[in-house]
Amino acid sequence: MGPPRPASDDSRSSSGSTGASKRPIDPITRTALRYTISPREYELLHQYLISRAPERVQKRTPNPPRYERIIKSASETGDYNVASFRAALRVFVAAYTGLKGWEVISRHIANRRGGTQSKSKAVVYGHPNGRIALSLSTILLFHRLLTRFFRRLRASLLEGSAEPWRNRNPTLARLLTSKYTPAVGSSLAGLCLGVSPADQLRITVAIYTFSRSLEFGYNALSESGYIWPNGKPSWFGSWLIMPFACGQLLHAFVLDRDCFPESYGRFILRQSPEYIQTRPADYPPNKPWPATFDIVDALAGLSKLKWPAFISPILFPGKKETLPPTLTKVGPLTASAHPLLTHTSCAVLHPKDPSCSRTYLKYFLRSFPSVARFFTLIYGAFAMLVYKSLLKDPMPFLNRLAARILRMSVFITGAIGTSWGSICLFNNYLPRAMLPTQRWFLGGFLGGLWAYVARNGERGNFLYSLRLSIDSLWKVGRKRGWWKGVKDGDVLVFVASLALLNVVYEGRPSAVKGSAVRKAVGVMRGDGWVDRAEAKHEAVKAEAAAETTKMSQATDEKEEL
Repeated sequence: MGPPRPASDDSRSSSGSTGASKRPIDPITRTALRYTISPREYELLHQYLISRAPERVQKRTPNPPRYERIIKSASETGDYNVASFRAALRVFVAAYTGLKGWEVISRHIANRRGGTQSKSKAVVYGHPNGRIALSLSTILLFHRLLTRFFRRLRASLLEGSAEPWRNRNPTLARLLTSKYTPAVGSSLAGLCLGVSPADQLRITVAIYTFSRSLEFGYNALSESGYIWPNGKPSWFGSWLIMPFACGQLLHAFVLDRDCFPESYGRFILRQSPEYIQTRPADYPPNKPWPATFDIVDALAGLSKLKWPAFISPILFPGKKETLPPTLTKVGPLTASAHPLLTHTSCAVLHPKDPSCSRTYLKYFLRSFPSVARFFTLIYGAFAMLVYKSLLKDPMPFLNRLAARILRMSVFITGAIGTSWGSICLFNNYLPRAMLPTQRWFLGGFLGGLWAYVARNGERGNFLYSLRLSIDSLWKVGRKRGWWKGVKDGDVLVFVASLALLNVVYEGRPSAVKGSAVRKAVGVMRGDGWVDRAEAKHEAVKAEAAAETTKMSQATDEKEEL
């Protein structure tokens, strides 16, 4: 007989698992495991990680069948609560990891550019990333728990044994037994948004939810026939948002720039080559030249001074003050301005050309190519995400992509150019004292009318501008004292928006546009990653197919008879 063979890896793993199965697990560890990882996830973890770990680790960990027996619960409610906690835990980990990763990346980019990110003690000790992640995870957890609670409460109140109580409290009974009660009650989970720091991110989340809930509410009313019962007019659409949004944003950009999104302002200035004058290449480097925002501030000052007439230093060289004292920074622009110009605003916007209409035309010719390149890069990058459609039918796909790029390029070029050019238009045809500062809103309104060119398929971009406008308008109103803020008002707006979103999803899920959005709402309600609108559509198709088959069989039977 030869020497005994060494135990194989499988036998060692089996023996390790057997040894682990004999060790009892204390209740705290069992509860922690139940609330941390599901049996399916543990099976995958065991297959790809634990089974390849050292032998001592395998001996201390149970195998998947035993793990499932350990965490198995006989209570259906407990399973639901455990699943909800697991989902919330995953949201917390994902959100915290993403925020922390973004913080590291942004700090690295700032260091590469030579900048520094200062951190106050309040921010450091406040753990903003953890609070944001905790806020999102608790919203999901309590939204699921409240949905289940109000569903069970409604079901119990609809039973026959609860009829005496319903008769004694008819109003309260109608409220609690409505099919929308779980939808409205679960929205109270939105109060957990208050855990997040009261900063711009929280306001952005509230405004985004508010705008999307209004969009879905409009869709529901439109599909139900409460509005446009005879059909929506061809000219009506989301593009009508843009004149008002552009008007408010341009007014805030010029007169209240601290209440305006900075990135949006930089984009506008980059795409204004004929109206925002840059330093000439042959200009002496030792002489000052107005920065881009100095030019914008000068235009704001002109509107507050009711658009004074232009006094040309070339025609009146002996005159000491050709500019108001508050506009001295743009002196290098007006000093060499064309003497035929009659308005100071024209001398600031296009000092070399006395024709406002020619400047407007040159702006289009110069700005359109750069805007088209910008949208080609943006939309081209997003098109790569659906490359399968491109490979399947390339020419129609490329035609649609090119048409979209062209429409958006015309819209953005026209909006920016018209907004600047309208200042010259108003100065030529309106009295100086007529709506001096409100002209910025009117100019932006005229520029926003170019959205009609891109009215098809750009609702997301229009709603994005609407959200920026709402945020800017709120800040301008606070700054100017038009209204006073309510403490945690953004949280209350978020709760109301969440209630409207849930009600629309409960009554007409097809009004919530986007399969991913509907599935996300289903996850929040505890229904799983399902699309109710698609499932309903498939059920209707199956029912119609069954009815057709039944009628066909009946016809065949008649023919046989």
